[in-house]
Amino acid sequence: MTDAAALPGQPRGGVISGPATARAQCVLAPNPSPMTLDGTNTWIVAEPDSDLAVVIDPGPLDETHLRAVIETAGRAGKRIALTLLTHGHPDHSDGAARFAELTGSSVRALDPGLRLGDEGLDAGDVITTGGLELRVVPTPGHTADSLSFHLPADRAVLTGDTILGRGTTVVAHPDGRLGDYLDSLRRLRSLTVDDGVATVLPGHGPVLNDAQGAVEFYLAHRAHRLAQVETAVEAGHRTPAEVVASVYADVDRSLWPAAELSVRAQLDYLGEHGLIED
Repeated sequence: MTDAAALPGQPRGGVISGPATARAQCVLAPNPSPMTLDGTNTWIVAEPDSDLAVVIDPGPLDETHLRAVIETAGRAGKRIALTLLTHGHPDHSDGAARFAELTGSSVRALDPGLRLGDEGLDAGDVITTGGLELRVVPTPGHTADSLSFHLPADRAVLTGDTILGRGTTVVAHPDGRLGDYLDSLRRLRSLTVDDGVATVLPGHGPVLNDAQGAVEFYLAHRAHRLAQVETAVEAGHRTPAEVVASVYADVDRSLWPAAELSVRAQLDYLGEHGLIED
């Protein structure tokens, strides 16, 4: 998921699993890798005085993890009534069907192919399970089906892979599109400016305590990378692999295949805007 090691937005120290806000608690999936960082953050979200909870991104198909999520909610006196997906990548969604079996909950997602139940998710939808208020925010770019969830009572936003707790996000070409991603970052910046969102609860990595700082970091990083890619093309690097070797020389080579996806998205964006010749 990440193509840089920087730490935007004042990441919170300490362990990732556990309570993050008054209404959100993380259970870290045991799937660490260069792409998933420490693992997938599965979020349990609920009103403190409610016995119903919503789970966002049950994670991989790992029975031990799925049962740990249920047990964590149970220790807090809560039953999982609904499962939401930020997007369809396997590290977020592969466990959803089994999780639905274990909990009896429906699964709501933007992609109809990932839903279990009659309801999907659309921009502007408001989740009200157990008195909770979660607002659906469309944030395509990393993938076409990426969503974020605004938790107004905690001045927080759950971003999936749109903003990570460490490093930056791959725009997964061809499903992901850079223009969409930049628009999504601006949409999240509006939440920080207009709606007072201060905390990012990401799909991977630690909680970020400075949501606006994180968004500004991501926008600046994308502008910088675009300029680098444009310069690399002008210097004669034509294929995505050549551009990666030039622009991402300081990035761990294990991440170069993911970086190539982002470069393809960047080249498409630059071509669409007439900034490089096709």
